[in-house]
Amino acid sequence: MRVDILTLFPEVFQPYASTSILGRATKEKHVDLHIWNIRDFAADTHKTVDDTPYGGGAGMVMKIEPIHKALMAIEAEHKSSSRKIFVLSARGKQFNQQQAMEYSKLDHLVLICGRYEGIDQRVADYLADGELSIGPYVLAGGELGALVITEAVARLLPGVLGNPASLLDESFSPSNSYKLKPESYIEAPQYTKPEKYNSWNVPDVLLSGNHADIAAWRANTIL
Repeated sequence: MRVDILTLFPEVFQPYASTSILGRATKEKHVDLHIWNIRDFAADTHKTVDDTPYGGGAGMVMKIEPIHKALMAIEAEHKSSSRKIFVLSARGKQFNQQQAMEYSKLDHLVLICGRYEGIDQRVADYLADGELSIGPYVLAGGELGALVITEAVARLLPGVLGNPASLLDESFSPSNSYKLKPESYIEAPQYTKPEKYNSWNVPDVLLSGNHADIAAWRANTIL
């Protein structure tokens, strides 16, 4: 799967994208990650990517032209039959695990990171397939959201996780053994050695060896 991220701060991505699951996914070529600097597509010598908002108001708005040129460069470089383009925006639909599963079936995902007061709305309306948010709060830009979405999608790709069974009963999974709706399923608590730490003990049922009792305990402790 190819993922392209458009940003004004490409240096944000390298440290995290080379680490842990996402790092392994890119190294083993399950994910082909490309980071594009929107300033590279600005038309003037000053690399201007923002301007004052029509109608007045505080702050600056990212311009449509450099983003459009960047998208055209991506499309020229990679032809895809299943591409989705999203703007990271507080106006967007809140991202969830079901969307992660849907997007993991794509060949190509493009994420556009906003900054300042946001992006000219014509990008979302005419150049993208929609807007996404990772939560009901405001960040300085879309970069963290793009990393969240990329990792959530990447870990669902075949071969990325060391043990594919890890996906079966994890939180928000539609394949959970309890046949609960994904949005209401958060898996049971987990414990490991030592059995006792300070005065805090692992629940006795998990030490019993009785698989039926353990399954019942887990069923009663999912959220």
